[in-house]
Amino acid sequence: MRLLADLIRGKGVYEALNILKFNAKEASGRLEKLLTSAISNYEAKTGERPENSNLIVQQVFVDSAIQMKRLRTAPQGRANRIRKRSNHVTIVVDKKAIETKKEEATK
Repeated sequence: MRLLADLIRGKGVYEALNILKFNAKEASGRLEKLLTSAISNYEAKTGERPENSNLIVQQVFVDSAIQMKRLRTAPQGRANRIRKRSNHVTIVVDKKAIETKKEEATK
């Protein structure tokens, strides 16, 4: 998941969606769904169309979550622990920083 997060960080949202759509890793589908949700949340909160506002993926962080611990049989009557890991992903979508600096300069 962190590898894909590094790929899309700082890219435009539609470029990031293309990267995730055509990536073969399992986590790309989940990140793609999360990014589309972030885009629609931006549209709902600001009322602006995402196509017109030059959105970028400003921040992406992947934090660890709970681990489910399971046992698998091993040779000679032993057991090995299997850790099924999960994570929390946060995506921050915002306008390009260049535009906001221009807007502040005109004020």
